[in-house]
Amino acid sequence: MTNEPLTSYLGGMTLDQAVEQVQLTYPQVYYACHTRHQRKRSTDHRLSQRDAAILAHLSPDAPRVPAQLARHLAIARSTLSEALKKLELLDYVRRVADANGDGRRVGLLLTTKGLRAVRETSVLESARLEAVLRCASASDRAAIAAGLAALADACRRYRDVASSKGGTH
Repeated sequence: MTNEPLTSYLGGMTLDQAVEQVQLTYPQVYYACHTRHQRKRSTDHRLSQRDAAILAHLSPDAPRVPAQLARHLAIARSTLSEALKKLELLDYVRRVADANGDGRRVGLLLTTKGLRAVRETSVLESARLEAVLRCASASDRAAIAAGLAALADACRRYRDVASSKGGTH
């Protein structure tokens, strides 16, 4: 990689080049920041692996529709519903009414406590990730965060499209 800013380095990439770049770089990030966690209900957060995955797919400010989340995670709506009851009781998620006022349609938001649980149970250890990001400039940190958010958004859109066609991959 050059010393050029990240944004100019990635400009004009073909799809094949982008695939190659993600395949080469993501394992480096994972290896540098990954930590092994035991996700048992007996931990302070009382989260199973599935619970942690649900929380990791939520946001504190952009509501997620439960049906879409169930499709994306490839779990039954009833399974998600049971998990959400527990996560609500633990104050990790909260339900919000649809922006159009439709009381039958709700969205899910991550609470402050839920965000803390995500950070403390993530496969990417917060302290390691923070140390790594300190090595990047402020503009590169913003580009990294935006790029990963865009990749996650594309993953959600792909999963939604794939599940609507009857497939999961």
